[in-house]
Amino acid sequence: MSEIRYEVSDGVAVVTLDAPTRRNALTLAMAAELVAALDEADADPRVGAVVIGGGASFCAGADRAVLGAAGTDPAADDHFTAIEAIYQAFLRVGQVKTPTIAAIRGAAVGAGMNLALAPDLRVVAHDARLISGFLRIGLHPGGGHFALLDRAAGRETAAAMGLFDAQLSGTRAVELGLAWTAVEDGAVDATAFELAARAAADPALARRAVASFRRETGNPGVSWDVGVEVERSPQMWSMRRKAKP
Repeated sequence: MSEIRYEVSDGVAVVTLDAPTRRNALTLAMAAELVAALDEADADPRVGAVVIGGGASFCAGADRAVLGAAGTDPAADDHFTAIEAIYQAFLRVGQVKTPTIAAIRGAAVGAGMNLALAPDLRVVAHDARLISGFLRIGLHPGGGHFALLDRAAGRETAAAMGLFDAQLSGTRAVELGLAWTAVEDGAVDATAFELAARAAADPALARRAVASFRRETGNPGVSWDVGVEVERSPQMWSMRRKAKP
């Protein structure tokens, strides 16, 4: 794996996005590697929790080359499939069989916010930047963005971020219920690992408990997978519009 690092320690699988030159913007290859790492964690009964991080900058969204190509003809089979692969990476995080934590330093933007919202819990740096960012670049949100925001922090926060481009610090994200705790930048990874290790102490119990947790706490509104499909058509429209001269 060239852009995803995977390590297991004390029952915790740490999955790290490792493409710092583009601030971990997701390419098709990187999305595939992320899915493969999560498959590996699920297949290992010793793993009781997963931490997903991105080093100094969590994720700058989908790679602009992927978005640019899709904009020329979003419904073309290869372009449709490419965007679908990015979506599937988020969805795969939500399907991991163990409790999951996002360790967020630097910025999570656009599709990077989707990736940050996919795990069960978030640990953020005080100065982390959480940005929806779709509308500012002329794109309709995708990947079930509104459903994820609403599930994590409610309708007001989803509206402020998704419609009105409100940007949150890590500290503010905790105040709004979007993250569990905010710590100093250098303590994010260790804090996330410490929390994950508590669940990982009994992997079999953790896997059963998180399955119940997700069934019982799911948002009663539009589900995430439905949100992905609701957003698909208008996002394709916005991509095509953006690509026109």
